[in-house]
Amino acid sequence: MTIPARTSGAAWADPARPLDERVALLVAELTLEEKLAQLVGVWVGVSDTDEEVAPAQHEFAEPLPPWDVLTRPGLGQLTRVFGTRPVDPAVGAKVLAETQRRLVAGSRHGIPAVAHEECLSGFTAWQATVCPTPLAWGASFDPDAVERMAALIGSTMRSVGVHQGLSPVLDVARDPRWGRTEESIGEDPYLVGLIGSAYTRGLESTGLVATLKHFAGYSASRGGRNHAPVSVGPREFRDVLLPPFEMALRLGGARSVMNSYAAVDGLPPAADPTLLTGLLREEWGFTGVVVADYFAVSFLETMHGVADSPGAAAGLALAAGIDVELPSVRCYGAPLAERVRSGEVSEELVDRAVTRVLRQKGELGLLDADWEPQEAASVDLAPPALRAVAAELAEKSVVLLDNDGTLPLAASPGRIAVVGPCADEVLSLFGCYAFPNHVGTQYPDVPLGVVAPTALAALRAEFPDALITHDPGCPVDADERDGIPAAVSLAAAADVCVLVVGDRSGLFGRGTSGEGCDAEDLTLPGAQSALLEAVLETDTPVVVVVLSGRPYALDVSDRAAAVVQAFFPGEAGGPAVAAVLSGRVNPSGKLPIQIPLRPGGQPHGYLHARLDAPSGITAADTTPAYAFGHGLSYTSFALSELSVDTDEAPTDGEFAVEVTVRNTGDRAGAEVVQLYLHDPVAPVARPVQQLVGFARVELAEGAAARVRLRLHADRTAFAGVDGRLAVEPGALELRVGTSSDDQPLTARVRLTGARRAVGHDRVLSTPVEVSPAPVE
Repeated sequence: MTIPARTSGAAWADPARPLDERVALLVAELTLEEKLAQLVGVWVGVSDTDEEVAPAQHEFAEPLPPWDVLTRPGLGQLTRVFGTRPVDPAVGAKVLAETQRRLVAGSRHGIPAVAHEECLSGFTAWQATVCPTPLAWGASFDPDAVERMAALIGSTMRSVGVHQGLSPVLDVARDPRWGRTEESIGEDPYLVGLIGSAYTRGLESTGLVATLKHFAGYSASRGGRNHAPVSVGPREFRDVLLPPFEMALRLGGARSVMNSYAAVDGLPPAADPTLLTGLLREEWGFTGVVVADYFAVSFLETMHGVADSPGAAAGLALAAGIDVELPSVRCYGAPLAERVRSGEVSEELVDRAVTRVLRQKGELGLLDADWEPQEAASVDLAPPALRAVAAELAEKSVVLLDNDGTLPLAASPGRIAVVGPCADEVLSLFGCYAFPNHVGTQYPDVPLGVVAPTALAALRAEFPDALITHDPGCPVDADERDGIPAAVSLAAAADVCVLVVGDRSGLFGRGTSGEGCDAEDLTLPGAQSALLEAVLETDTPVVVVVLSGRPYALDVSDRAAAVVQAFFPGEAGGPAVAAVLSGRVNPSGKLPIQIPLRPGGQPHGYLHARLDAPSGITAADTTPAYAFGHGLSYTSFALSELSVDTDEAPTDGEFAVEVTVRNTGDRAGAEVVQLYLHDPVAPVARPVQQLVGFARVELAEGAAARVRLRLHADRTAFAGVDGRLAVEPGALELRVGTSSDDQPLTARVRLTGARRAVGHDRVLSTPVEVSPAPVE
């Protein structure tokens, strides 16, 4: 390939020179149009799809000029070559490579584009492995497995020429009515931050740019509604919503951040320089690229009403710190150029953004003179190693909520009635950003692209000698009850009934969970609650299995034989659930978000202050059916011998908490040891308890382990009266247990010395060491 500027020995294309020098030389050569071209993306073919895969997609979709005209000044990003329609992976890789060649050959400086894709539950591409959704990652309490999964996902994406993955989502779940709860890792900022950092680290280890989203406040919307205003105070924002992003930047090494659609106390993050520049860059030291969530720059005009034109929206976003307009150009093109030429927007802001973009392209090798598009000899988006870790995480994320001894089912259980609308619905295994739900439903004639046995098929494979009958009873999302009597008759005639209820995820009202699929309350969708009640009235033991993207109200503990929760466990989710029911897999998942007893009373989570706890001064009882961190096993565990290496520690010191966990049952299993912090007296109202450390411990029958958690005083910091993060002296209570409501061991530590302000360099995690312990 002939690239004139590079073959003529352009200094900026010489990889031997310092990158900052190269970028400065290149920026100096660019015209204003060429600079702005690096700050936008192009979404080819999106107008051809009938249904939206992004909000307001068709509202902003305009015919593109001819490719050669469009890309003559260059191009910053290519949007979702694989994730817009079903594309054969090998064909997609060739198309992407050829698109890059055309871009390079047709522009003056021959700079390739960054190709980005979604990867929330695996690469959102046809025939790619569908992994468990983030809420399932949280249920696994296994950062190591999540990191391994992310590295394999990143490798598949890099193999076809993709540079940037728009994941992970680090929004802390605040109201489970929110449709995107499934995309959150959980309701605790430390769990979200640690698991999210692991995923980030895995992606970045492959050279892929991980993009943290949605910065910030998105999940705290009023009423759990998508794109709704957020009314949190500065302390909640600092203490709950920001820490996961800070952790994934420092501990995960993320090189990109995406803004939130929300309006936080009236100010959209896309137009907030205090957030995107003051906090993110000046306080936290972020040097990467901030990309706009799709159409977020335009939304400053059309949804927020803080700009009166595309040019005004561009000026606000650029000044705030949005470097790249995605998914396609509307504001950062001619409207922004006009504002710059008129003097309304300083070209220095353009130079600031393009410098960041080109520096990242340099890190990716896209500025090097010898760059060539990546073309793999063969393409496999579902390699065995990735499918194996997806299955591992699916198994680890299944949560056994209740069990009267019915589970595990007998090896020859006789007659099993499998009822419920999610039992034989493959889409109930996937989240809204899994390709089959995100795009595939628009192409009903195209095969699924992955092997994903339903729960029914998996149960038939797991129990080949059983007589298994099936009836859905009702649809997932419609209030149709005519089929309930037949399902009840089937259940009544069986030795055991497996009732599979839950969600079918989708986008913008096309599902019961997912982006834009918010719920008014936490009642099971459609007629499923009526089906549940009717089946529970039979004399047959009923095992309730919930396949969902959010927690639904479950008041069944005294009537169901067992209750199993799986949060969209992916393509291996059916076999994972079946293996738990048979006992081939010992359940070890823990709830990353509490499950309510009743459908109302939201929002209310485990991370509540004393004033928000159930009390006699309100008739609304928010006590959950199952608490955060809860999850049962087919073996038993005991915690003992809690010790703390000191009674006092300075406000800049640390202390070690140790506890012994024993498998006291008759089979191998895993327990998640959880350390919670309770601050009895503080200058501001604090959560009654907060997770500050955990360890997932695998133990053979009768084995024991000593778990050591090193807690730095920084981990107790919170936003005080002045809004600044600080460590406060005083007494603390440490609670160790297996869930937020099962903490048999407590200890006290006093922090001594002066109140100490902390910054971005503070300790953000709690190191864990696990070693064998003598067995009694």
